[in-house]
Amino acid sequence: MSSLPAHVPQPQPVRPGDDGKPPEDRRHRNRRRWLTAIVIVLLVGIPAGYLVVSAEQSRRSGRDKEAESSATGLQPLRPSKMKRRIYEVPVPGGATGLRYYETSNWKSSRLYVQFDVTSGRLDTFLGEMGVSRSSLKDGSIPISARDQRTVGWDFDIPGHAWAGVSHDQKDPRPSQDVVVDLSDPAFPRVYVVSTTTP
Repeated sequence: MSSLPAHVPQPQPVRPGDDGKPPEDRRHRNRRRWLTAIVIVLLVGIPAGYLVVSAEQSRRSGRDKEAESSATGLQPLRPSKMKRRIYEVPVPGGATGLRYYETSNWKSSRLYVQFDVTSGRLDTFLGEMGVSRSSLKDGSIPISARDQRTVGWDFDIPGHAWAGVSHDQKDPRPSQDVVVDLSDPAFPRVYVVSTTTP
């Protein structure tokens, strides 16, 4: 009987790693590294993206507020809900041609608002403000010449059916001066100056 030659190498047992497990193959190790890299990118990239978006929104909001505060004259915008509440100017839904301007100093703050409405919504607006259509006086222009100049209103244009009312309230509630152009009774134009004092 012949025995195996002494020089034939014997298979070596797999040497376990330090943790007692067999070493992972290269493909598994590469896959694990890729997964780790993706997780790191997501953990860093997503918050960074949110920061960029948030910063841009903040810049845009700041630019809008700066433009609004530096504007002189009526702006083609709807006053915010807070402004409408502070000045008690209940701009009706469906109002068109809406424009406003706000001024403020140490003595008083004013909100100037202009809009077009239907006849029915004019009644709603006046009622919510605390007056009625019967309160309007034909030919009355309670908005002062100074306030007219501030926003470029001109109520001396002939051929218009002007009517107005002053709605005075005790401090700290605002008082409103309203002029309505009833030249087209179905679609009147409303001009409001609401004034508050500190």
